[in-house]
Amino acid sequence: MICKKKLEKVNIILASQSPRRRELITELGLKVKIADTYFVDETVDNTVESDMVAEFLSKKKADEYPYKLSESDILITSDTVVCVEGEVLGKPTDKDDAVRMLSKLSGKKHNVITAVTLRNASSSYSFSETTIVTFKKITLEDINYYIDNYQPYDKAGSYAIQEWIGYIAIESITGSFYNVMGLPVCRLYQELDEFINKI
Repeated sequence: MICKKKLEKVNIILASQSPRRRELITELGLKVKIADTYFVDETVDNTVESDMVAEFLSKKKADEYPYKLSESDILITSDTVVCVEGEVLGKPTDKDDAVRMLSKLSGKKHNVITAVTLRNASSSYSFSETTIVTFKKITLEDINYYIDNYQPYDKAGSYAIQEWIGYIAIESITGSFYNVMGLPVCRLYQELDEFINKI
């Protein structure tokens, strides 16, 4: 496992505005600098397979980081998507879109895929984790209650597993809970160790 002393020799930069990712990486005990916001066009060509969209976007965010990195820097970028019946669900554009997404997830299994890219001055490495989530049937009334009382608009698939909708709608998950929150922290810890060893 990763040695804390190794981490003291590198500068970890998280390029994400997600409060969930910030919370999770901080809970790993890592000293992290939050990158300044920069624009990335998240348009995905339709030739990219649905299970590769998250990794495609994670790499794009890393490649377009506008500041120079040193060998002792490790930039972390990430992206999460929800896939159901071959459709990739990103963040909803408005309430109608959020209702559509949650209605589509109702009573079905779906995949939550989070990809992470680690990059320094000379190398880059990407990986992804998939968690299978099963939703019970949820009523339109419950969907509207969740959307009106929580903040689904910055979340892939229009939901957060750790919020009310997760308590009342999720029957089971196979894989990492934290992956659904937006960062596969167990895998990230392992991959950081290997990445640091190559520096």
